[in-house]
Amino acid sequence: MKTDTLFYRLFLRQPKLALELLGLDYPNDSYQFSSEEIKQTAFRIDGLFKPVTDNPNQPLIFVEVQYQADNDFYGRLFSEMTLYLYQNKPKRDWLVLVIYPHRTIEKKPSIEFLPFLNLPQIHRIYLEDYQNRSDLSPSLEFIRLIASDKQQTISQAKALAERLDKIDLDGLDLIETILVYKLPHLNREEIRKMLSVYEIKLQDTRFYQEVSAEGKQEGLQEGRQVGKQEECVSLLSRQLRRKFGVQPQLENSLQALTSLPLETLENLADDLLDFNAIADLEAWLVNHR
Repeated sequence: MKTDTLFYRLFLRQPKLALELLGLDYPNDSYQFSSEEIKQTAFRIDGLFKPVTDNPNQPLIFVEVQYQADNDFYGRLFSEMTLYLYQNKPKRDWLVLVIYPHRTIEKKPSIEFLPFLNLPQIHRIYLEDYQNRSDLSPSLEFIRLIASDKQQTISQAKALAERLDKIDLDGLDLIETILVYKLPHLNREEIRKMLSVYEIKLQDTRFYQEVSAEGKQEGLQEGRQVGKQEECVSLLSRQLRRKFGVQPQLENSLQALTSLPLETLENLADDLLDFNAIADLEAWLVNHR
């Protein structure tokens, strides 16, 4: 499971996840999440929450999801962070959120970076601490679902999907996205069948009204076509993220895939094998719209 990619998508759509992990009481729409390259270096800030309001008390938030043991991780993180602050001078406080699956992955920094680790701005989260908790907010339940083992995953997803009084349809889509990442051997249609409650609850959405079996054969045919198009977009997105990594430039291009017909998407599946850079994808999209 490409967990860093998964967290990127979750944070992009639900900044409140990170805010709640840090215990910050700011609105969901008061931050914008991105990935930023540091000028004239090979460094890249993989996750950065920037306040979108003029409130000077809102901190800049650096985010790193670390699923591999790495002795140089903290040295690289603190170097990137301080260089970014020097170059951009955001004139506000900052926080660092590091997410580990469990404590055994974490490696102590070398002695020259050890003082950074004791700063109050550094927050380390271990997903294992959330695996069996039952006192979580609806937003943090997504974190528990990511941390769950395979036996817990489906039952927890069903329980979370049932909380529609607190989780909107976008939240339900996030549940499905998490399951696609955690259960890669299943496609979205199989996951929807496993989450029977998910199917039932979504009958009120415009998509399900259009494809529901109400005696309209035309509607059924359109539904099948939409389903295939969604599957193709999902597969292409995974392939392109694996090829180029997760970055805002790519995410912007992926948004355009949803408006393409199925036949064009199928052509892209063949052509992307020859792409060497995101610019190739962008040029392809310009020529096929």
